[in-house]
Amino acid sequence: MSSMSRARVARRIAAGAAYGGGGIGLVGAAAVGLLVAEVQMAKRHVGNGHSPFPPSANGLYGRGYEGSALRLMMLGDSTAAGQGVHRSRQTPGALLASGLAAVAERPVELSVVALPGAQSDDLDRQVGLALEDPDQVPDVCVIMIGANDVTHRMPATRSVRHLSSAVRRLRTAGAEVVVGTCPDLGTIEPVQQPLRWLARRASRQLAAAQTIGVVEQGGRTVSLGDLLGPEFAENPRELFGPDNYHPSAEGYATAAMAVLPTVCATLGLWPAEEERPDASRREGFLPVARAAAEAASEAGTEVTAAMPTGPRGPWALLKRRRRRRLPTPDATPATAAEPTP
Repeated sequence: MSSMSRARVARRIAAGAAYGGGGIGLVGAAAVGLLVAEVQMAKRHVGNGHSPFPPSANGLYGRGYEGSALRLMMLGDSTAAGQGVHRSRQTPGALLASGLAAVAERPVELSVVALPGAQSDDLDRQVGLALEDPDQVPDVCVIMIGANDVTHRMPATRSVRHLSSAVRRLRTAGAEVVVGTCPDLGTIEPVQQPLRWLARRASRQLAAAQTIGVVEQGGRTVSLGDLLGPEFAENPRELFGPDNYHPSAEGYATAAMAVLPTVCATLGLWPAEEERPDASRREGFLPVARAAAEAASEAGTEVTAAMPTGPRGPWALLKRRRRRRLPTPDATPATAAEPTP
Protein backbone atom coordinates (compact mmCIF):
# COMPACT_ATOMS: atom_id res chain seq x y z
CA MET A 1 0.00 0.00 0.00
CA SER A 2 1.42 3.40 -1.00
CA SER A 3 1.93 6.27 1.43
CA MET A 4 -0.95 8.17 -0.18
CA SER A 5 -3.27 5.15 0.16
CA ARG A 6 -2.31 4.73 3.82
CA ALA A 7 -2.97 8.42 4.35
CA ARG A 8 -6.45 8.12 2.82
CA VAL A 9 -7.32 5.14 5.03
CA ALA A 10 -6.07 6.95 8.14
CA ARG A 11 -8.06 10.06 7.23
CA ARG A 12 -11.23 8.00 6.73
CA ILE A 13 -10.84 6.38 10.14
CA ALA A 14 -10.10 9.68 11.86
CA ALA A 15 -13.01 11.38 10.10
CA GLY A 16 -15.33 8.56 11.14
CA ALA A 17 -14.17 8.99 14.73
CA ALA A 18 -14.67 12.75 14.68
CA TYR A 19 -18.01 12.85 12.91
CA GLY A 20 -19.66 9.70 14.16
CA GLY A 21 -19.00 7.50 11.15
CA GLY A 22 -19.60 3.78 11.28
CA GLY A 23 -17.15 1.27 12.67
CA ILE A 24 -14.48 1.06 10.01
CA GLY A 25 -12.76 -2.27 10.57
CA LEU A 26 -9.07 -2.95 10.11
CA VAL A 27 -9.33 -6.48 8.72
CA GLY A 28 -11.73 -7.80 6.08
CA ALA A 29 -14.52 -10.12 7.17
CA ALA A 30 -13.17 -12.96 5.01
CA ALA A 31 -10.05 -13.05 7.17
CA VAL A 32 -11.87 -13.35 10.50
CA GLY A 33 -12.00 -17.16 10.55
CA LEU A 34 -8.32 -17.40 9.70
CA LEU A 35 -7.45 -14.80 12.32
CA VAL A 36 -9.34 -16.65 15.05
CA ALA A 37 -7.51 -19.88 14.29
CA GLU A 38 -4.12 -18.17 14.11
CA VAL A 39 -4.75 -16.22 17.32
CA GLN A 40 -5.57 -19.42 19.20
CA MET A 41 -2.28 -20.92 18.03
CA ALA A 42 -0.35 -17.77 18.99
CA LYS A 43 -1.91 -17.70 22.46
CA ARG A 44 -0.24 -21.01 23.26
CA HIS A 45 3.13 -19.31 22.97
CA VAL A 46 2.41 -15.69 23.97
CA GLY A 47 1.74 -14.35 27.40
CA ASN A 48 3.53 -16.91 29.60
CA GLY A 49 6.29 -16.26 32.09
CA HIS A 50 5.43 -12.79 33.42
CA SER A 51 4.06 -11.40 36.67
CA PRO A 52 0.37 -10.43 36.39
CA PHE A 53 1.12 -6.97 37.79
CA PRO A 54 3.86 -4.54 36.73
CA PRO A 55 6.05 -3.06 39.48
CA SER A 56 4.85 0.25 40.94
CA ALA A 57 6.99 3.16 39.77
CA ASN A 58 5.02 5.99 41.39
CA GLY A 59 7.19 8.44 43.27
CA LEU A 60 9.69 11.27 43.12
CA TYR A 61 12.66 11.13 40.73
CA GLY A 62 15.65 13.46 40.57
CA ARG A 63 15.53 14.17 44.29
CA GLY A 64 18.96 15.77 44.13
CA TYR A 65 17.61 18.68 42.09
CA GLU A 66 16.06 21.81 43.57
CA GLY A 67 12.83 23.54 42.64
CA SER A 68 9.21 22.51 42.38
CA ALA A 69 8.59 19.08 40.92
CA LEU A 70 7.28 18.59 37.41
CA ARG A 71 4.29 16.23 37.30
CA LEU A 72 4.44 13.35 34.80
CA MET A 73 1.49 10.98 34.32
CA MET A 74 1.52 7.66 32.44
CA LEU A 75 -1.78 6.48 30.94
CA GLY A 76 -2.67 3.57 28.69
CA ASP A 77 -2.16 -0.18 28.73
CA SER A 78 0.45 -2.67 29.92
CA THR A 79 3.18 -1.04 27.83
CA ALA A 80 2.68 2.27 29.63
CA ALA A 81 2.56 0.46 32.98
CA GLY A 82 5.75 -1.51 32.30
CA GLN A 83 4.44 -5.05 32.40
CA GLY A 84 7.11 -7.63 31.66
CA VAL A 85 9.90 -6.28 33.90
CA HIS A 86 10.62 -6.96 37.56
CA ARG A 87 11.93 -3.66 38.87
CA SER A 88 10.27 -0.25 38.98
CA ARG A 89 13.36 1.45 37.58
CA GLN A 90 13.01 -0.62 34.38
CA THR A 91 9.52 0.67 33.54
CA PRO A 92 9.04 3.36 30.87
CA GLY A 93 7.56 5.74 33.44
CA ALA A 94 10.63 5.56 35.67
CA LEU A 95 12.96 5.91 32.70
CA LEU A 96 11.08 8.94 31.37
CA ALA A 97 10.82 10.56 34.81
CA SER A 98 14.56 10.22 35.42
CA GLY A 99 15.38 11.49 31.95
CA LEU A 100 13.03 14.45 32.28
CA ALA A 101 14.50 15.33 35.68
CA ALA A 102 18.02 15.30 34.24
CA VAL A 103 17.09 17.56 31.31
CA ALA A 104 14.95 19.96 33.37
CA GLU A 105 17.29 19.83 36.41
CA ARG A 106 14.18 19.62 38.54
CA PRO A 107 12.59 16.75 40.44
CA VAL A 108 9.77 14.89 38.70
CA GLU A 109 6.75 13.38 40.43
CA LEU A 110 5.59 10.29 38.52
CA SER A 111 2.08 8.87 38.71
CA VAL A 112 1.04 5.80 36.72
CA VAL A 113 -2.67 5.16 36.11
CA ALA A 114 -2.11 2.88 33.10
CA LEU A 115 -3.85 -0.48 33.37
CA PRO A 116 -2.59 -3.75 31.85
CA GLY A 117 -5.12 -5.05 29.36
CA ALA A 118 -6.74 -1.64 28.90
CA GLN A 119 -8.34 -0.67 25.62
CA SER A 120 -8.92 2.91 24.53
CA ASP A 121 -12.36 3.00 26.14
CA ASP A 122 -10.63 2.86 29.56
CA LEU A 123 -8.95 6.21 28.92
CA ASP A 124 -12.03 8.09 30.12
CA ARG A 125 -11.58 6.53 33.58
CA GLN A 126 -7.82 7.10 33.55
CA VAL A 127 -8.15 10.76 32.56
CA GLY A 128 -10.62 11.17 35.42
CA LEU A 129 -7.93 9.94 37.81
CA ALA A 130 -5.32 12.21 36.22
CA LEU A 131 -7.54 15.27 36.64
CA GLU A 132 -9.02 14.29 40.00
CA ASP A 133 -7.29 17.18 41.80
CA PRO A 134 -7.66 20.43 39.81
CA ASP A 135 -4.72 21.89 41.73
CA GLN A 136 -2.44 19.01 40.70
CA VAL A 137 -2.95 18.82 36.94
CA PRO A 138 -0.02 16.95 35.33
CA ASP A 139 2.48 19.06 33.42
CA VAL A 140 2.77 16.33 30.80
CA CYS A 141 0.90 13.09 30.16
CA VAL A 142 2.28 10.17 28.16
CA ILE A 143 -0.29 7.77 26.71
CA MET A 144 0.56 4.38 25.20
CA ILE A 145 -2.51 2.57 23.86
CA GLY A 146 -3.84 0.60 20.92
CA ALA A 147 -2.47 -2.94 20.93
CA ASN A 148 -5.44 -4.37 22.84
CA ASP A 149 -7.84 -2.50 20.54
CA VAL A 150 -6.38 -4.44 17.61
CA THR A 151 -6.32 -7.83 19.34
CA HIS A 152 -9.91 -7.36 20.60
CA ARG A 153 -11.04 -6.02 17.20
CA MET A 154 -12.38 -2.73 18.55
CA PRO A 155 -13.59 -0.66 15.56
CA ALA A 156 -10.88 1.79 14.64
CA THR A 157 -13.26 4.75 14.63
CA ARG A 158 -14.29 3.96 18.20
CA SER A 159 -10.67 3.53 19.29
CA VAL A 160 -9.61 6.87 17.85
CA ARG A 161 -12.71 8.60 19.22
CA HIS A 162 -11.82 7.57 22.79
CA LEU A 163 -8.18 8.60 22.39
CA SER A 164 -9.07 11.97 20.85
CA SER A 165 -11.51 12.67 23.67
CA ALA A 166 -8.85 11.86 26.26
CA VAL A 167 -6.31 14.17 24.63
CA ARG A 168 -8.88 16.96 24.37
CA ARG A 169 -9.77 16.71 28.07
CA LEU A 170 -6.14 16.73 29.15
CA ARG A 171 -5.21 19.63 26.88
CA THR A 172 -8.25 21.63 28.04
CA ALA A 173 -7.11 21.13 31.63
CA GLY A 174 -3.67 22.50 30.74
CA ALA A 175 -1.58 19.32 30.43
CA GLU A 176 0.78 18.65 27.56
CA VAL A 177 0.15 15.28 25.88
CA VAL A 178 2.47 12.85 24.11
CA VAL A 179 0.98 9.67 22.66
CA GLY A 180 3.01 6.61 21.79
CA THR A 181 0.88 5.18 19.00
CA CYS A 182 -0.12 1.56 18.52
CA PRO A 183 2.94 -0.73 18.37
CA ASP A 184 3.51 -3.06 15.45
CA LEU A 185 1.98 -6.36 16.54
CA GLY A 186 3.55 -8.01 13.52
CA THR A 187 6.85 -8.11 15.41
CA ILE A 188 5.56 -10.59 18.01
CA GLU A 189 7.73 -13.62 17.36
CA PRO A 190 5.22 -16.50 17.85
CA VAL A 191 2.68 -14.91 15.47
CA GLN A 192 2.86 -16.64 12.09
CA GLN A 193 1.90 -15.60 8.57
CA PRO A 194 -0.60 -14.52 7.38
CA LEU A 195 -1.66 -13.25 10.83
CA ARG A 196 1.68 -11.44 11.14
CA TRP A 197 0.99 -9.45 7.96
CA LEU A 198 -2.59 -8.70 9.00
CA ALA A 199 -1.49 -7.64 12.49
CA ARG A 200 1.15 -5.32 11.05
CA ARG A 201 -1.34 -3.77 8.64
CA ALA A 202 -3.99 -3.26 11.34
CA SER A 203 -1.44 -1.83 13.78
CA ARG A 204 -0.07 0.70 11.30
CA GLN A 205 -3.50 1.78 10.12
CA LEU A 206 -4.59 2.41 13.70
CA ALA A 207 -1.33 4.20 14.53
CA ALA A 208 -1.77 6.58 11.60
CA ALA A 209 -5.40 7.30 12.50
CA GLN A 210 -4.42 7.84 16.14
CA THR A 211 -1.83 10.38 15.01
CA ILE A 212 -4.41 12.42 13.10
CA GLY A 213 -6.83 12.41 16.03
CA VAL A 214 -4.16 13.36 18.59
CA VAL A 215 -2.57 16.13 16.52
CA GLU A 216 -5.95 17.67 15.76
CA GLN A 217 -6.58 17.88 19.52
CA GLY A 218 -3.27 19.61 20.25
CA GLY A 219 -1.14 16.65 21.29
CA ARG A 220 2.02 15.17 19.83
CA THR A 221 2.66 11.59 18.78
CA VAL A 222 5.68 9.32 18.61
CA SER A 223 5.28 6.18 16.52
CA LEU A 224 6.14 3.09 18.55
CA GLY A 225 6.00 0.86 15.49
CA ASP A 226 8.33 -2.08 16.12
CA LEU A 227 9.05 -0.55 19.53
CA LEU A 228 11.16 2.22 18.20
CA GLY A 229 14.03 0.83 16.25
CA PRO A 230 15.14 -1.76 13.73
CA GLU A 231 17.06 -3.46 16.54
CA PHE A 232 13.73 -4.69 17.91
CA ALA A 233 12.90 -6.68 14.79
CA GLU A 234 16.50 -7.83 14.43
CA ASN A 235 16.95 -8.89 18.06
CA PRO A 236 13.51 -9.98 19.30
CA ARG A 237 14.93 -12.36 21.89
CA GLU A 238 16.82 -9.48 23.50
CA LEU A 239 14.09 -6.85 23.30
CA PHE A 240 11.06 -8.99 24.11
CA GLY A 241 10.41 -10.01 27.71
CA PRO A 242 10.06 -13.61 28.94
CA ASP A 243 6.36 -13.74 27.95
CA ASN A 244 7.27 -13.17 24.24
CA TYR A 245 4.79 -10.28 24.11
CA HIS A 246 5.77 -7.41 26.41
CA PRO A 247 9.12 -5.64 26.04
CA SER A 248 12.12 -6.52 28.17
CA ALA A 249 14.00 -3.88 30.16
CA GLU A 250 16.12 -3.20 27.05
CA GLY A 251 12.98 -2.85 24.93
CA TYR A 252 11.43 -0.31 27.31
CA ALA A 253 14.70 1.63 27.43
CA THR A 254 14.71 1.78 23.63
CA ALA A 255 11.16 3.12 23.63
CA ALA A 256 11.84 5.66 26.39
CA MET A 257 14.92 7.02 24.57
CA ALA A 258 12.73 7.81 21.57
CA VAL A 259 9.83 9.32 23.54
CA LEU A 260 11.88 11.46 25.95
CA PRO A 261 12.93 14.18 23.43
CA THR A 262 9.28 14.79 22.52
CA VAL A 263 8.26 14.93 26.19
CA CYS A 264 10.97 17.51 26.80
CA ALA A 265 10.03 19.47 23.69
CA THR A 266 6.42 19.82 24.85
CA LEU A 267 7.71 21.57 27.98
CA GLY A 268 10.13 23.84 26.09
CA LEU A 269 13.17 22.00 27.46
CA TRP A 270 14.74 20.89 24.18
CA PRO A 271 17.28 23.11 22.34
CA ALA A 272 15.48 25.62 20.12
CA GLU A 273 17.68 24.84 17.13
CA GLU A 274 16.47 21.24 17.17
CA GLU A 275 12.86 22.36 16.81
CA ARG A 276 13.44 23.47 13.22
CA PRO A 277 12.97 20.78 10.57
CA ASP A 278 16.19 19.22 9.31
CA ALA A 279 15.95 18.35 5.62
CA SER A 280 18.91 15.98 5.90
CA ARG A 281 16.80 13.85 8.28
CA ARG A 282 13.77 14.01 5.97
CA GLU A 283 11.88 16.26 8.37
CA GLY A 284 9.38 18.82 7.19
CA PHE A 285 5.82 20.06 6.92
CA LEU A 286 3.19 17.74 5.43
CA PRO A 287 -0.60 17.41 5.37
CA VAL A 288 -1.42 15.74 8.69
CA ALA A 289 -2.76 12.53 7.10
CA ARG A 290 0.38 12.03 5.04
CA ALA A 291 2.62 12.82 8.01
CA ALA A 292 0.66 10.27 10.03
CA ALA A 293 1.06 7.58 7.37
CA GLU A 294 4.80 8.19 7.09
CA ALA A 295 5.24 8.15 10.87
CA ALA A 296 3.38 4.85 11.15
CA SER A 297 5.84 3.33 8.69
CA GLU A 298 8.95 4.51 10.54
CA ALA A 299 9.22 3.94 14.27
CA GLY A 300 10.36 6.79 16.49
CA THR A 301 8.91 9.54 14.28
CA GLU A 302 7.23 12.53 15.93
CA VAL A 303 4.23 14.38 14.52
CA THR A 304 2.98 17.68 15.91
CA ALA A 305 0.52 20.30 14.68
CA ALA A 306 2.02 23.03 12.49
CA MET A 307 -0.40 25.10 10.41
CA PRO A 308 -4.16 25.06 10.98
CA THR A 309 -5.12 24.54 7.38
CA GLY A 310 -3.87 24.16 3.84
CA PRO A 311 -5.01 22.98 0.40
CA ARG A 312 -5.30 19.41 1.75
CA GLY A 313 -6.44 20.17 5.29
CA PRO A 314 -4.37 20.73 8.47
CA TRP A 315 -0.62 20.44 8.23
CA ALA A 316 1.84 18.89 10.67
CA LEU A 317 5.55 18.91 11.35
CA LEU A 318 7.19 15.50 10.99
CA LYS A 319 10.42 15.10 12.97
CA ARG A 320 12.89 12.28 13.44
CA ARG A 321 14.57 13.26 16.68
CA ARG A 322 17.92 11.87 17.74
CA ARG A 323 17.67 9.51 20.68
CA ARG A 324 19.56 10.36 23.84
CA ARG A 325 21.02 8.07 26.48
CA LEU A 326 18.93 7.87 29.63
CA PRO A 327 20.26 8.31 33.17
CA THR A 328 19.86 5.41 35.57
CA PRO A 329 16.63 5.94 37.52
CA ASP A 330 16.68 6.29 41.29
CA ALA A 331 17.01 2.79 42.70
CA THR A 332 13.77 3.15 44.66
CA PRO A 333 11.25 5.95 44.06
CA ALA A 334 10.08 7.78 47.17
CA THR A 335 6.70 6.04 47.32
CA ALA A 336 7.33 2.87 45.36
CA ALA A 337 8.41 -0.46 46.71
CA GLU A 338 11.09 -2.30 44.73
CA PRO A 339 9.72 -5.78 44.10
CA THR A 340 11.95 -8.81 44.06
CA PRO A 341 12.24 -10.88 40.88
